[in-house]
Amino acid sequence: MYPVDLHMHTIASTHAYSTLRDYIQQAQICGVKLLAITDHGPDMADAPHYWHFVNMRVWPRQVDGVGILRGIEANIKNTDGDIDCTGPMLEVMDMVVAGFHEAVFSPRDKATHTEAMIAAMASGNVHIISHPGNPKYPVDIPEIAAAAAKYDVALELNNSSFTHSRPGSEPNCRAIVAAVKDAGGWLSCGSDSHTAFTLGNFEHCLRIINEVDFPQDRILNVTPRRLLDFLARRTGKKIIELADM
Repeated sequence: MYPVDLHMHTIASTHAYSTLRDYIQQAQICGVKLLAITDHGPDMADAPHYWHFVNMRVWPRQVDGVGILRGIEANIKNTDGDIDCTGPMLEVMDMVVAGFHEAVFSPRDKATHTEAMIAAMASGNVHIISHPGNPKYPVDIPEIAAAAAKYDVALELNNSSFTHSRPGSEPNCRAIVAAVKDAGGWLSCGSDSHTAFTLGNFEHCLRIINEVDFPQDRILNVTPRRLLDFLARRTGKKIIELADM
């Protein structure tokens, strides 16, 4: 169990089923101290409008002892490093997760996927790559792990990939964790919850981490402070309201 969950969706992404309040209540039950709401970027068909992201500034930073990060799961759009989080949206975000989704970037070939993922990391706007082990988007795993370490971007181990979202992900995910270990980069765990009931569920992530013997000091979720320090280093901004976490 880690006290930080960095990937979840609310009813603002209409294929998800929980509210911000639902997640806060579940966090108190399951022991999550810091969570990032990461609804899909606006290029997805059922994603919230960009005003939704800009208006995240009205959210409280803590509710009932649970820290709340303003995030997005943006879409990698092309091989130029573009994502659907720009301008005023980007200014509001505490954390930007980005990945491939078929509705925005249709599966192509391994070289194209690798080029697009590395370009997104090189842009400086992305902090975590979501579900890089998706078998529909094969990538050069050593190459993306090396790039992630170079650009100080975490590669995500996505618990939902092992259950129902992306069948066949496990071999790729195991190889990615091993490659990140060899490259000296960061690993991020995400429940990818679409209902609050799976918040903080890292069952399969922990299994892979233990099998690969990945070092705990390179996992962002181990403490809130580690994640907050990572974001402060990447963004140059400290979240004053969460300084005591």
